[in-house]
Amino acid sequence: MRTVEEHQAVVAALLPPLPEEEVSLAAAHNRVLARDVRASVALPGFDNSAMDGYAARWSEVAPPPVRLPVADDIPAGRTDVVPLAPGTVQRIMTGAPLPDGADVVVPVELTDGGTDVVEIRDSPAAGTHLRHAGEDIAAGAVALTAGSPLGAAQLGLAAAVGARTLPVRRRPRVLVLSTGSELVEPGAPLLPGQIYESNSALLAAAVEDAGGTARRLHFVPDDVDQFLATVRAELATADLLITSGGVSAGAYEVVKDAFAALGTVEFAKVAMQPGGPQGAGTVDGVPVVTLPGNPVSSFVSFEVFVRPALRRALGHAAPGRLRAPAVLTAPLRSPAGRRQFLRGRYDGGLVSQVGGPGSHLVAHLARANCLVVVPEDVTELPAGAQVDVVLIEGALQ
Repeated sequence: MRTVEEHQAVVAALLPPLPEEEVSLAAAHNRVLARDVRASVALPGFDNSAMDGYAARWSEVAPPPVRLPVADDIPAGRTDVVPLAPGTVQRIMTGAPLPDGADVVVPVELTDGGTDVVEIRDSPAAGTHLRHAGEDIAAGAVALTAGSPLGAAQLGLAAAVGARTLPVRRRPRVLVLSTGSELVEPGAPLLPGQIYESNSALLAAAVEDAGGTARRLHFVPDDVDQFLATVRAELATADLLITSGGVSAGAYEVVKDAFAALGTVEFAKVAMQPGGPQGAGTVDGVPVVTLPGNPVSSFVSFEVFVRPALRRALGHAAPGRLRAPAVLTAPLRSPAGRRQFLRGRYDGGLVSQVGGPGSHLVAHLARANCLVVVPEDVTELPAGAQVDVVLIEGALQ
């Protein structure tokens, strides 16, 4: 059997870094930065006030109380601010440029709010309520590093330092295919022995969550020649083909039969549960990853092998899911020689198993927010034992 790490390396090697493209800030949301972005301006760009109040010389307002004439008003956005004359103050708004000569801003709450003459009833320490130019980031400094996911805060920073577009990796185009003569379109009448097809919906959503774009290929016939013809007709615009089902050791395993004949897709057993039967390779030069057909096996296999490979190709500095230590609330068992990924519910450092280990228990999967990882050499763990969990809250609630 292959180890989990060996098959992870095989899948990762199939997907090289994706091409770079320049997109608008709006289109960059949830993308991955391809190159460092430097600040074209400092933040703040000038000394300014952190409060609504009065710009003053500290030596003239301490000790309070004092009364001083208000020489000028400085709203935010004013560009012609004059220096602060001795013995005066200037009324100033939050974010407005600080006049030369001022070394403190007295909040309006510490005054009588006067507009011609103001009574300052208390004064903060010198240097208080000032924002200094460049204290957040200097002009020319790296604002965002390559590999950063671009969320709301990162896009806000990009705009603040003057970027109109950002360099990102192109999203991978993934073709998702489920096989099985027993599969029926959800909502259609079911005959005995038939089930609704769910894996393509599950995997397409997982691809989108990982940063790719997914296209679903439905109900490919369980005939080797028709299967290959259908797949090859769809591969031209794909960066990756993911199949689910048809890779076990039994009869009527159309994916395995079709791709094995080509000699470019390798099938192997991986020492894990669920998700032992796996395959990876290329068809007509396009990377292919074949996953087992049971829904839980398919999802766990995607999480362990495909998601990190996609995110690495996108340039993520940290392509893996977040992991955390957790304490078991109940004992569990695990098969010897296989790494088990159990569905769990993680909360406040504690984790409880959700349902049994069966790879068909999709309702239990939908209630999980983590995968409990049990090493290959562990067969039993008592309540209170510490385990490693992979947080999948972003994929499932």
